[in-house]
Amino acid sequence: MTTTKTALITGATSGIGEATARLFAKQGINLVLCGRREHRLATLKTELGREVATHTLAFDVSKKEEVKQALDSLPAEFQNIDILVNNAGNAHGLDSIQQGNLDDWDMMIDINVKGLLYVSRQIIPQMVARGKGHLVNIGSVAGKEVYPNGNVYCASKFAVDALSQAMRMDLYKAGIKVTAINPGMVETEFSVVRFKGDEQRAKQVYQGLQPLTAADIADCIWFAVSRPAHVNIADMLVFPSAQAAATQVNRVG
Repeated sequence: MTTTKTALITGATSGIGEATARLFAKQGINLVLCGRREHRLATLKTELGREVATHTLAFDVSKKEEVKQALDSLPAEFQNIDILVNNAGNAHGLDSIQQGNLDDWDMMIDINVKGLLYVSRQIIPQMVARGKGHLVNIGSVAGKEVYPNGNVYCASKFAVDALSQAMRMDLYKAGIKVTAINPGMVETEFSVVRFKGDEQRAKQVYQGLQPLTAADIADCIWFAVSRPAHVNIADMLVFPSAQAAATQVNRVG
């Protein structure tokens, strides 16, 4: 008899998180969807709730008390999380280090690093207690190589890479898998956020090439979590075909 799994996804209201939620629902995985935009969460619950059991939580991953309160409130049927997708993250600004905005720095560190830690710390103990579970941390090529003006964003994603490695070392004897998925250029709301709502500037990032889509990365996540029990996809770096490294992009036209 196959037991239905439950996945908790942060940053589920758009981009990779939403695409992953949709794909998981098609695969029959029950969902705990987390984000800050309650109206989007409500829409997803209505839609995906037709396919699988779906629960939503509106909170900010960077606020540890909000994280604890929200995750402590999970109904009994959603408390055993089999898959945690730490997807919530952001990039703010593209300034040189000497011109960096301190508020932008705080936001990236608080969400990309602290947020991942706060959520993981709440979920991991019950995985350890049950002797099974799978963590998927969404990193970036920016966590593998630094690029000009990427400074603090790159540092935050290097931290995600380090945490993924450390989690794997701490948790493998407990039967818990840890996977890091590191995308290159993915066309989501990422660049709109980085450029603080400047949609024209955001579009220029992807001009002249076919970037990855959120669905492409969701496919990678599903591949990782659907491997047999003895297989762990530890680390995956994913580029569009037109990209070879963080700053090496073949633009046509």
